[in-house]
Amino acid sequence: MARIRSGNTMPELFLRKELHRLGFRYRLHRRDLPGKPDLVFPRYKAVVFVHGCFWHRHSGCKIATTPKSNTEFWVNKFERNTSRDARVAKELRALGWKVVVAWECEANNQRRAEQTARRVAREITKMAKSGGRNRVRLR
Repeated sequence: MARIRSGNTMPELFLRKELHRLGFRYRLHRRDLPGKPDLVFPRYKAVVFVHGCFWHRHSGCKIATTPKSNTEFWVNKFERNTSRDARVAKELRALGWKVVVAWECEANNQRRAEQTARRVAREITKMAKSGGRNRVRLR
């Protein structure tokens, strides 16, 4: 597990590139926020987590399988991960942040990252006040 990267994964990089192309500017991995979100959009008071399907148990995804060996360990590990995800999201919402989750399988190539970036952009801007300079034009 030491070789598992927590940041700058390929799905995250694909999504960042597409969001930047759409005109969004963000901060990376802010340590002062609970859970150290992958992308932080201060202008919209929104955060994005790019979750790995395996580690964060994306329901219905073929990547989110449970290993056959040492199953009890893995089940406990996955439960801790998902409960931490829920706790962090709740803390961020209590602080007034909008929380958006993008899954690894939704951004694991350029084409899917484009679609996911559009969805994330809609969710981020949906909460923003309409009008003024907060508007981002989606192609």
